[in-house]
Amino acid sequence: MVVDIYVWIGFLLFVFLMLALDLGIFHRKSHEVKIKEALVWSAVWISLALIFNYGIYVSMGKVKALEFLTGYVIEKSLSIDNLFVFIMIFSYFNVEAKYQHKILFWGILGALIMRAIFIFAGVALINKFHWIIYVFGAFLIFTGIKMLFHKDEDIDPNKNPLVRLFKRFMPITTTSHGDKFFVKIGLKTFATPLFIVLLLVEFTDLIFAVDSIPAILAITNDTFIIFTSNVFAILGLRSLYFALAGITQYFHYLKYGLSAVLVFVGIKMTIVDIYKVPIVYSLLTILAILAISIIASLMVPKKENLTSLKT
Repeated sequence: MVVDIYVWIGFLLFVFLMLALDLGIFHRKSHEVKIKEALVWSAVWISLALIFNYGIYVSMGKVKALEFLTGYVIEKSLSIDNLFVFIMIFSYFNVEAKYQHKILFWGILGALIMRAIFIFAGVALINKFHWIIYVFGAFLIFTGIKMLFHKDEDIDPNKNPLVRLFKRFMPITTTSHGDKFFVKIGLKTFATPLFIVLLLVEFTDLIFAVDSIPAILAITNDTFIIFTSNVFAILGLRSLYFALAGITQYFHYLKYGLSAVLVFVGIKMTIVDIYKVPIVYSLLTILAILAISIIASLMVPKKENLTSLKT
């Protein structure tokens, strides 16, 4: 189904309007985002996504609506894995809570651009070279298995290739300067540690995009559905971070659920020419996997989490 150019323009205008309202009005001044505010914004973004989903149902039909919803659930669930890394990055650099929203805002703006490039390139490759779908499928299965055995590591920005490359071209201050990314000292411009945090956030999303884009390509190759579901998932990531930052440690089995989701969509992609899994079954399977991992985390908490709850 070819989406009218005016629909694309309208959607992009909506995104820019929401971003402008977010940074220009609701978060003009740096402040700590409390859980209540984060939950309200999370509800707003989820509601907007569901309203948009209904619009797709009305204008494009049930199949496209299910594809959007499934893609949105996949991207939303995989984005939760980003939160763990964001928490580690902010903790390593001791980023004050009131500056975290600004970093995530600009980080997500960059993520939208990177995701758009990945999406259009991925769809173009699959349409031109069908065998690429097997490569993506195998990659997702490998990534899912790797995630299962991956252990969290401490953040070391000096080992990050992007940070090391950046340091060759611009000096970095040793201390923070409020919410500024760059400062001028004398005649020379310096980057602040806050900008290094932004670079790491961008790099993290780039890595996660390599996993998440092939995952949604297993559901549909409709560029509009892939792009819009990604955008809604990413736009709600900031509020989700502030809503869940304090409790993500209790979802210790979620990693296994996300691993199973990646393996499932990878298998779905590799057998597409033999058997095409109905989109309804895909959605129900993904929701069931995530629900089981979350319920298991709550029913069988880690020992250290039990200790922290008691104290």
